[in-house]
Amino acid sequence: MIRVLVVDDEALIRMGFRRILDTADDIEVVAAVPGAQALSTARETAPDVVLLDIRMPDVDGLTVLAELRGLPDPPVVAMLTTFDMDEYVATALRSGAAGFLLKDTDPEELPFLVRSLAEGGTVLSAKVTRTVVEGYLDAGSHDRCVGGLGRLDRLTDRERAVLVLIAEGLSNTDIANRLYLSTGTVKDHVSAILTKLEVGGRVQAALLAQRAGLLREEGDTL
Repeated sequence: MIRVLVVDDEALIRMGFRRILDTADDIEVVAAVPGAQALSTARETAPDVVLLDIRMPDVDGLTVLAELRGLPDPPVVAMLTTFDMDEYVATALRSGAAGFLLKDTDPEELPFLVRSLAEGGTVLSAKVTRTVVEGYLDAGSHDRCVGGLGRLDRLTDRERAVLVLIAEGLSNTDIANRLYLSTGTVKDHVSAILTKLEVGGRVQAALLAQRAGLLREEGDTL
């Protein structure tokens, strides 16, 4: 059972997400709370996935993200936003968010996206992926960006193959099936990739792969 915590300042949004997700047999919404209660509720309920509003009046969503990431066993966190072009999204991704969703995401897709997050997948809303990729990479200095791309040379051929599949949004389970590896081996590769690239999460690694053109290179060889 995938345990989900919904954090949003609007009761209607919390109720809507809870009702949608509770229809799935393998997903349980353990709580739906405003931002001020997020950290204490996460400690009490130990969710696997947190859907976190990025803009809240009582507490900054980025602050809550940092607090959740600081827990001994941090949950996977995906940011919720209403805006197609939210300048805070790139900051959240650099801070370790596993992706972001628009609040008007198709209800039928939401359970699938939560499952992907729980399995280690990357979730980026298709409507704003290009904007976020550009914003994420342009927000840092030129030297930082060049340095990040240069660190791709540290990866082995197998790690580069795993990185391409991460950038395509596949979960650890899907990558394992694609490459005929065990899930544990994929997790080890992912850990090595994040360490070698000196990034805080899968999304950052995926965005560097996109900027480096690894997805195009992979497609050209098929």
